[in-house]
Parts: sequence; structure tokens; C-alpha cells
Amino acid sequence: MRLEQALAVVHHALENASGPISVFVADGHGELMAAATMEGAAPDTRLNARRKAYTAARSDARSTRALAEKVRDKPTELASFDRAFSFFTGGVAAFEGGRRVGAVGVSGLSGSEDEALALAALVRAGLSPDPS
Repeated sequence: MRLEQALAVVHHALENASGPISVFVADGHGELMAAATMEGAAPDTRLNARRKAYTAARSDARSTRALAEKVRDKPTELASFDRAFSFFTGGVAAFEGGRRVGAVGVSGLSGSEDEALALAALVRAGLSPDPS
């Protein structure tokens, strides 16, 4: 992911959020590329957005929702994951040319709204939530 794309993801998420959010864009290793927190967003949204992006970037799942569904009834597998992973909805991997190039995490709204905002922001930045 290029910096311009990461910034476009952040701007789109902020401009289209229905309430105060934090958004975190990570590279393919889960490290910070761009982030922002809106006035009025709860302090924990920063950490949640970062962990969602980190998880979507580093796991083999396309989203934190997919990863949570994968381990829902598998406590042993769940316990084996990186302790920094998040299983809250709102983290989405970013693909370009079939390759995972990063991820976005959004926090502050309902999980479904966080995820929808992350998906729309990726597409707006010319990225895909799908490797194909």
C-alpha cells in the first residue's frame, strides 16, 4: 500500500462516519501508515482500531469478522493466536494485484458499521478487500 492510499482510506472513513471514530491503516506487517481519531471518539477506539488493522494485516483471514467466525467454537485455536489480535468486527485486509498490502481498522460505531466503513474506504482508495 502506498502512503497516498493509506491517507485516502483515513479521509474517506472520517468524512463518511455517522459518529466519532478512530481509523488506523497498517502496512502488510500491521505497522502504522496513517491514523486519526475524531473529536468525541472514546479513548479506547484508538487501541481497538489499531488492533483490528494489525489483525487483518497479519492473519490469514480477510477480516476480523472472518477470523472470529473461524475460531468461534475452537478455544484451543483461539488461545494460540497473537495476544494483540482483535476478534471485534471492523478490521479488513487490503489487497492489490492479488497481494495483501495492508489493512484498515475502524472503531467507534457498531461492528457492522465499522466494517462497512472500512470496506468502502478501501475501495475508494483503489484497493480491494478480496485477493482475487
